[in-house]
Amino acid sequence: MLKQVSIYAENTRGMLQRITGILLGKDINILGSVTNDSAEYGIVRMIVSDPEKAADAFREEGFLCRLTDVLGIEVEDEVGNLNRLLGTLNESNINVNYIYLSFNRDSGKPIMVLHTEDCYEVEECLQSKGYTVL
Repeated sequence: MLKQVSIYAENTRGMLQRITGILLGKDINILGSVTNDSAEYGIVRMIVSDPEKAADAFREEGFLCRLTDVLGIEVEDEVGNLNRLLGTLNESNINVNYIYLSFNRDSGKPIMVLHTEDCYEVEECLQSKGYTVL
């Protein structure tokens, strides 16, 4: 199970650089991220090298942030693998709230980071079907 840092930030010029600068100042590496925005605010979701330290640093800087359990599923870098993973989840009646891409720096393989309603149950399901869950 991975811990994701979600940062709620104003949608203004330079905000992403401020966020990455906070991580730089704490020597924390970004391993994967996705940004969703609206007119005034956005959510930056990240997998980082030290999620607890990152969350503390963001809170110290006045950001609203939280840690969330997400799944990291390693897949082969081949055409159709995301489709197969999503098919497995669909066949198991599992809804995916959101998904984004990272990669395993040791193996070089893609990692699909995803959030579902019950990450622990989904983790067991995917492992039973032969997937590597980080």
